[in-house]
Parts: sequence; structure tokens; C-alpha cells
Amino acid sequence: MAADPLDSLRLALMQDVLPLGLAVVERARKGGPAEVLAAFDGTSADPLGQLRQEGEPAASQVRENLDRFQPGLGNPVMKVEVRDVDAEDAQVVSGPEAAPPAWDSPAPPTPADPAELLAALGRIEERLALLQSRLA
Repeated sequence: MAADPLDSLRLALMQDVLPLGLAVVERARKGGPAEVLAAFDGTSADPLGQLRQEGEPAASQVRENLDRFQPGLGNPVMKVEVRDVDAEDAQVVSGPEAAPPAWDSPAPPTPADPAELLAALGRIEERLALLQSRLA
């Protein structure tokens, strides 16, 4: 999917130019042009990166305020492509990555098997008691 040039421009402005500009403005406010030029005195290998880093907290606040005004204005919504995956195309993960978390319960028992249902209810009761003891 081709990226919209205007969206790309807005994203670059919000992510790169805004923090840099806010850092320059803040340095100029504090110490004038000499403070702005001090960023380019050769002590830093990447003066623009340093300025971007300095301005990022203020830029983040500006983006959040823009999002409050209109969602997606400050932090652009990224476009994604969603598609279905065929069962034969999907890889089956095996090993420890495939194991469900310890708190996950096994598949729900069928109503035809009352013994499994009682065992599942017992596990739920034990977990609730443990949760209540931890919260109290």
C-alpha cells in the first residue's frame, strides 16, 4: 500500500521537525542565539539528534494536546493492511512459546462431562480464593 505523501509529510513534521523546533525555541528563549549556536559547537556528534531529544518532551505534550482537540491530529493514525491467513500458510509454533500462560484455563469442558465441569469449577474457586487473599 502506497503511503499518502501528505500523511508522510505530517508524520515527519510531528516526529522530527516539531521536537527540533521546540528545542531551538527553548534554547533561544533561555540564552538567545548564542545558546542555539552552542548546540553546533562540535561537542556533540549529532547536534540535530541532541536537539530533537531535548525537544521531545515538549513535542509530546503538543501532540497530546492536538489529539485532545482532534484524535489523530497530533499522533497520526498509522494505516495498516489486514488480511486473512490460510490455515496451511500459518506456521504452528511449538515449544515454550506455544504454551499458554499459567493463568489460562484449559479449554472449557463439554456439558456432557460433569466431572470435568466440577474440576474446572474447583480450579476457579481456588483461584478466586487466592485472589481474594491477595487483595485483602
